[in-house]
Amino acid sequence: MKYYLSIIALFMSFLIQAQFGLQSTGQEEIINPVKWSGSVTETGENQYKLVFDAEIENDWHVYSQHTPDGGPLPLEITYRGVEEGEYILEGKTQESKTKTGFSEIFGVDEIYFSEKAKLTQNITLKNTSLNVVKAELFYQVCKEVCINQTFYIAFNLDTKKAKVFENFDKFEAYGVKKDTPKKENNTTTKKEVKEKEKKEEGRSFLGIFIASFLFGFTALLTPCVFPMIPMTVSFFTKQSKNKAKGIKNAIIYGVSIIVIYVLLGTIVTAIFGADSLNALSTNVWFNVIFFLLLVVFAASFLGAFEIMLPNSWVNKVDKQADKGGIIGIFFMALALAIVSFSCTGPIVGTLLVEAASKGGIAPIIGMLGFSSAIAIPFALFAMFPGWLNSLPRSGGWLNSVKVVLGFLELALAFKFLSNADLVLQAHWLEREVFLAIWIAVFGTLAMYLFGKIRLPHDSPVQSISVGRLGFGLLVLTFTIYLIPGLWGAPLKLISGFPPPMSYSESPYGVGYTKGGVAGEISDFPEGASLGPHDIIAFKDYETGVAYAKKVNKPIFLDFTGMACVNCRKMEERVWSDPKILSILKSDIVLISLYVDVKEKLPKAERYTSETTGKRIRTIGNKWSDFQIKHYGANAQPYYVLLDHDEEKLNEAIGYTPDIEEYKAWLKEGIANFKK
Repeated sequence: MKYYLSIIALFMSFLIQAQFGLQSTGQEEIINPVKWSGSVTETGENQYKLVFDAEIENDWHVYSQHTPDGGPLPLEITYRGVEEGEYILEGKTQESKTKTGFSEIFGVDEIYFSEKAKLTQNITLKNTSLNVVKAELFYQVCKEVCINQTFYIAFNLDTKKAKVFENFDKFEAYGVKKDTPKKENNTTTKKEVKEKEKKEEGRSFLGIFIASFLFGFTALLTPCVFPMIPMTVSFFTKQSKNKAKGIKNAIIYGVSIIVIYVLLGTIVTAIFGADSLNALSTNVWFNVIFFLLLVVFAASFLGAFEIMLPNSWVNKVDKQADKGGIIGIFFMALALAIVSFSCTGPIVGTLLVEAASKGGIAPIIGMLGFSSAIAIPFALFAMFPGWLNSLPRSGGWLNSVKVVLGFLELALAFKFLSNADLVLQAHWLEREVFLAIWIAVFGTLAMYLFGKIRLPHDSPVQSISVGRLGFGLLVLTFTIYLIPGLWGAPLKLISGFPPPMSYSESPYGVGYTKGGVAGEISDFPEGASLGPHDIIAFKDYETGVAYAKKVNKPIFLDFTGMACVNCRKMEERVWSDPKILSILKSDIVLISLYVDVKEKLPKAERYTSETTGKRIRTIGNKWSDFQIKHYGANAQPYYVLLDHDEEKLNEAIGYTPDIEEYKAWLKEGIANFKK
């Protein structure tokens, strides 16, 4: 039963990693993760090059001008004076090196800058007396939260210097009188953010280590590694002069195993680099190649053939192992790694790619976890040889472990093919097709565990063990759980693995339409629309507040964005929970204020913000300024509960993926409203 449970743990580790994002609860603070500067150089008669430079805080991304529609907001540059004929733009604004990552939330490639960004634009003056060129930058910057920012840059052609403004009026007045740029007062926030980043990075690496350890433990139970335990331990205890020496040698052997695999992770990180591996994991060809590779690994595990390294490698390593001493022990560990490659190779390959996609030193952490799981048993059994008698005998169950791994590799392969399909938007592997494949794979695995299917290297089975029966029932239950997903069930257990609901033949489920639901709601409030999960929502603050007073319910402000990733995560994973959804549908009035809507305000309603000094031109600008002015925050998602005097009922919160915590916050606010 234990070895089947290890397979469950392996599969669940995939699910854990799919959910293992960096979390943030949000605070009432103005966050400014991007610092801009500029310069200007003369390139010819009446010709100049304008340069925009950005310093971006760690882990934040500014999205490129070329990010496709349907994803985060692309960077926009408005050059003042072009329409008036003051100067002309020579070609398009050029960008420094960008990165590309696929977004499963939006189903498109995100093109973005990290750490630094440089934009250059060549211009030719038509008005030769012009001495200041002005530009406005609007963009979205994201990490756990997303922020829409606007900055103003004025390039002085006489002094060859640029000034950066946050205040629109000062930007407008520049060139008439000298001005002092606004000072930043964000030092405490920076310190808090850095401390938070360290904690989150440690948490992420811990998750990778645990998942990798489970991979290693599963590899330990394969027919290439498991029989080596008693053989190797017996060798050390017999060849050593005393028990202490045998234990010492076995410990050196275990440490050598760890060194070999960690060295492999280090080489992978050093050759490719963390950033390039991360970017590579979203590349179409990489995903297709890795899909094919996993299919080959799966076929090997299922018994079609064995993947072996050349025998000459083994012979050369064996000769080195015969020398004895620490060097000899190290080469014995290397021999184990080579001999067991047919079982461990596919697992190590899968693990390295999964870890590499996380970036940083994740491959090294992954190999440390994997090798520790393999090395520890050798050291422990050397210390306590009597434990060897408690080990189960090698036999057909070891091949069963390989077969189960084969099915899991096959299921995982289609995740990579799905990534490629989503990037290409080919719609060959939509959600329903993906789920149908997984149902077929896990259904076949259940039949195998029940003894209904026999593969080439399986021993004849007269009866199945209780452990195998239990694991078979678990796999069958999981298979049945997947089936409603074909008709639109959310399947939260595997969230992040199938394509999103929007990438399917029936985005709202078979036989379901938004219009049909709307038509069933009697007395639909004027000015409202159906929001996520058909919650009645208002997109205008005054209209929503008036309705809340009419029905005597608390006001729920949802500061969100059309291109806000974590806003969608909250809606898909938290709002969809029955305990939360019932509250949102019946106990509050939802007002969703989208801060990135580009619809222009009527000219009479445009203004300069008293709080930020920025020019407010669009509906999105208006709600962003409203959030900053009233709540001192500029990140989304951001949630506020208000009474009818428009006073806060409790502390506002940001991204809160914990359902119970979010429910408690809602209940607290509603209870305060009823007092």
